[in-house]
Amino acid sequence: MKTLAELAPLLSTPQKIAITHHFNPDADALGASLGLFHYLNLLGHSCRVISPNTIPDFLLWMPESYSVLIYEENKQSVEAVLNESTILFSLDYNQYSRTQSLSDSLNSFKGTKVLIDHHLFPDAAFDYGASLPSKSSTCEMVYDFINANNGNGLINLDIARCLYAGVMTDTGSFKFPCTTAGVHSLVADLMGKGLQAAPVHQSIFDTFKENRLRFLGYVLSEKMIIDQETHSALIPVTKDELNRFQLKTGDTEGIVNYPLSIQDIIFSTFISERDNEIRMSFRSKGHFNVNEFARTFFNGGGHVNAAGGRSRVSLSDTIELYRKAITQTENQLKQCYKELV
Repeated sequence: MKTLAELAPLLSTPQKIAITHHFNPDADALGASLGLFHYLNLLGHSCRVISPNTIPDFLLWMPESYSVLIYEENKQSVEAVLNESTILFSLDYNQYSRTQSLSDSLNSFKGTKVLIDHHLFPDAAFDYGASLPSKSSTCEMVYDFINANNGNGLINLDIARCLYAGVMTDTGSFKFPCTTAGVHSLVADLMGKGLQAAPVHQSIFDTFKENRLRFLGYVLSEKMIIDQETHSALIPVTKDELNRFQLKTGDTEGIVNYPLSIQDIIFSTFISERDNEIRMSFRSKGHFNVNEFARTFFNGGGHVNAAGGRSRVSLSDTIELYRKAITQTENQLKQCYKELV
């Protein structure tokens, strides 16, 4: 895979470009996609952003979010865009399987494939790009990409708001260890260009519907299981419970983080039953590696302190697998807790 710097000659002339991100996009995936979209359009390229599935309501404030093509809703239009495009950008994922039903179309793309991502273990299916786990977010990497191409002067408020959203959320509002001096410099630069941070924060965190807040109260009161012995927490929810509260895509985002605010809890898991699979989110404090946990036990991956996984067995069987995994990692959890305190 060639470096992103080597991509510059290809971008020196107008191209038709498709920009994609992972299934169930979060603020980093959509922010990086739309931030890059606005920048490349300013350079004279013709770009379209493609999402595998619906964008969560709390991200629809992002400039040009309405123009994103949803594969699950309009497969023919997406296929037409991919067939016409000469360059494909893959943002915030490094394996096509992360796009689920869109993966076959991306695998068979005939043009130049470019990766910008911050997860471990990228596939070798890309012509150009980088996957840098040391970076806070894909939005930070898009910002670096723009700067490396002498494009900082083109960063307008639309780009700034999109990039800030991804950096803010993937750093846990700047509290995670990935919040480096470079992250703060990035934010300072964006604010120097006129970005107002508070409205972005409010748009993401203060626009949920009543049902989501009631669901949060329900799971924390009735579903959260605390294991002080292993310093871990589990929140399992059924499909019926999700339907009872009429949750939409993105409504469970961030719930996995709440148990980590409990004293002595360093590992949290949120398990949700969906139509075709069980989805799992893992978060940790300190050195407990949830990426390794997810890859070892639940066909997943991510970062040291934030990862995801999935299971094809029933919810009850998945919970049993989780408990066995906790037993196998109990000593590691206890050691990581001692190191933290």
